[in-house]
Amino acid sequence: MSGGEKLGSHILERLRFYEELGVKWARKGVAPPSNPSRGPARGRPAAGSSQASRPASSVYHEARTMFDSLPEKQETLQAIREDLGDCQRCKLAPSRKNIVFGSGNPRAELMFVGEAPGADEDDQGLPFVGRAGQLLTKIIEAMGMKREDVYICNILKCRPPGNRNPEPTEIASCEPFLFRQIASVKPKVICALGTFGAQTLLRTKEPISKLRGHFIDYRGAKLMATFHPAYLLRNPNEKRRVWEDVQKIRDYLKSLRDS
Repeated sequence: MSGGEKLGSHILERLRFYEELGVKWARKGVAPPSNPSRGPARGRPAAGSSQASRPASSVYHEARTMFDSLPEKQETLQAIREDLGDCQRCKLAPSRKNIVFGSGNPRAELMFVGEAPGADEDDQGLPFVGRAGQLLTKIIEAMGMKREDVYICNILKCRPPGNRNPEPTEIASCEPFLFRQIASVKPKVICALGTFGAQTLLRTKEPISKLRGHFIDYRGAKLMATFHPAYLLRNPNEKRRVWEDVQKIRDYLKSLRDS
């Protein structure tokens, strides 16, 4: 199997995972990936047909098209948490103490998305409760809001050992639940905290220094990327830039209320 075919197969397998989560397929004329044990899906060529063997680029295009057409199905955060269950979908499960799903207002106008839980979060099962979380709380209060007014979660729901960077397979296992959280909360603004928060949501490799400071249209909301509070603890001189970013968020939300 060529590299392109492997990539296409990997993406189709990922789409099967989305289907298992309960995501419905909306694109007309495109059937969801089928389990081989169930036989060929409607609208897809059976094995041995003239279309069964397709170029890898075709497989990739179909997978990408189906991914982009995923509907934003609204459901309760409780239902999403129940679906997550005692998650064993990636290698982080054996080393975690608690799943850190998220906390805050389920109808928040502002949603913060960080990278991954740390040691304090793993102990308590709540996001942003350590030193970085305390700084985030101060930032929220400086915006004229309370922590319970916003919703806070992470890309990953389990702590990576030693607080290492998230790995692609770990992100791939968690991101369906993150996207469902966003669809459930329906925030007016998403604040992506740090490199992995911003890059995962925006599907880019651009550095956070280039992504921060301006609004980007995202899933019916405005997304503002800024530095992670943990980065500010190591680089306090960057607090001014974060304050500039969150002031834009504050002013934008105020303009919506005043309009």
